[in-house]
Amino acid sequence: MTILQESTLQESSGSTQPLPLRSPDQVSTLERLGSLHQTRISFVRSIMRKMMGEEWRISHERFDIDEQGYGTVIYRIDTPGERYSQVIFSHYLDPAERSDRVIAQKWDVACALCEGEISAERLEELRTNIPLQEAGRNRAGDIVLSRANKSVRNFDYLVDVLAQGRQPDPAVLAKVGYLLRTTAVYGNGKFGIADYARIRGSRAFALPFSAQMFAVYLLRHFSIELVEHLARVRAPATAVPLDDAIRRYIGTGNATGLGMAPFLVNHPRLLDRWLRARETAIARVLYRGRASRPQLARLRGLVERAGVHLRETQTDDQRQALEYQRTLGELEDFHARVTEELERFVGESAPGEIWRRLSEWAESHGSLETQELINSLLMELYPELVDDLEERMAADETSDLAPDMPLDDLMALIEDHYHWALAIDFNRPEEQQLFWYRSAEKEEPRLGERGLDPGADKEFKLTTVARTVQELYRTLQGLSRAERSGPTVAFLLRYPRYRGIVRRIQSLRGYEYGEVRANLLHRDTLPIHLLRAKLSFFGASKFDPKSDRWVRISLFQGAPLVADIGRHWEDDWSFPCMPARQPERLRP
Repeated sequence: MTILQESTLQESSGSTQPLPLRSPDQVSTLERLGSLHQTRISFVRSIMRKMMGEEWRISHERFDIDEQGYGTVIYRIDTPGERYSQVIFSHYLDPAERSDRVIAQKWDVACALCEGEISAERLEELRTNIPLQEAGRNRAGDIVLSRANKSVRNFDYLVDVLAQGRQPDPAVLAKVGYLLRTTAVYGNGKFGIADYARIRGSRAFALPFSAQMFAVYLLRHFSIELVEHLARVRAPATAVPLDDAIRRYIGTGNATGLGMAPFLVNHPRLLDRWLRARETAIARVLYRGRASRPQLARLRGLVERAGVHLRETQTDDQRQALEYQRTLGELEDFHARVTEELERFVGESAPGEIWRRLSEWAESHGSLETQELINSLLMELYPELVDDLEERMAADETSDLAPDMPLDDLMALIEDHYHWALAIDFNRPEEQQLFWYRSAEKEEPRLGERGLDPGADKEFKLTTVARTVQELYRTLQGLSRAERSGPTVAFLLRYPRYRGIVRRIQSLRGYEYGEVRANLLHRDTLPIHLLRAKLSFFGASKFDPKSDRWVRISLFQGAPLVADIGRHWEDDWSFPCMPARQPERLRP
């Protein structure tokens, strides 16, 4: 493992000695970001720990669903000192109008997570507006807005078999893994709902995206209750509820396209915090995790489970399917290495020595996908070293100019943190073949090919970071020595077009992981890498690209149920496998 940078974060897991972290040159490439997997500090894991640890109470305030599955449900959520409600409207949807595209106008289900209780007057207001989603009128007390469509084959299949008094075949569920699939989950001030500043002071939803993930979790709960309700309506004498193991295997799906792709570029400080927390977690394991025979045995079991999970993940995308096959082969070899370490284990001379040895093997023998999967599995071994890092996932995204900074210092910043951008030859046509713009139809990001598609005159400036940094640097090089010793403000008065990029460069001092170190205009750019990176921090599994521009995933598959709150539980549900199937043994 190549260690190129030291952490500047104060450590809270014992020592205050800074930990060596991997360099942003290694971590922040587009290809590696597109290989990340969920971890213990992904947002679905964090909200589950909070909900289970504080024993939130979730109950029906209203369950008014007819024999066809249409109507209104209100869930009441009581958390320590706070109360919330999630309102769900289920409607008939003409199959011809069912679409995962963001331009769709109608959905099977629409919902809102709101502060406090829902009065009769407020319910009618929500009934009018929530099914309209972006076109509706929303209040600041509405925290999350979402909509979802049925996975019709899974949904109908489960209703049929439960009505007959049978349990579904897990292999059928494994093909998709959910009953409802969200096509958008809005928060943070979108369309008039509560912004993050409002909810950051709450006890329940202070962590980034925790409110959105909780709303998705309750959609999962609703989908299970809905199929069981419809089975009882159809055959009250024979219908049975789902087995708990199968309930836990059901997640909530999500279909995500280019609308999510620019997020990481638009929020560089947040990206830095997410990656820095993840890299710190990995470093803690590699340098402070004391190995034992039980932990080595557990790692071997986790590798087996991850292998089965990947075998059960189906995709029609050839590139991703080949990547999964390659990862499975490399996991088998890694499994053998862990077995060797276990068989000869007699203790270790320094904390993390075995984990570093295994990590170095992965770097030298495994693909990026395999390397990052193994990092996720290693983090599972040490909740006591990792879980507190979830508190570091937020960021102050204030962006200010430093007008007095000498231009020489600005040039040094560029040379230190944007050397990757300076190395790109933008005279080559392939380096500027693509452009990103915003569609007039839905105000969503789109990707075009320069010279072929319209819209290049509306190109996103934030997707041209590498090119603009290089233009700025060449302009600075053209100044005299005396001019370069002058302040930034004088330069910007002369060249105001560089104000935005200068502010970005100056604001990212100390946020070295904040830039995606790639030219997003290159002909071979795969936007799916940006989607994969963000979704990994959400906690996505079953990554199934439908093209290089949109993807389907599952959230909360394997997670505890509402009925599990208050019971003993193990925070060990990553990479879920089909119930009633023992993990297949990998090659010894």
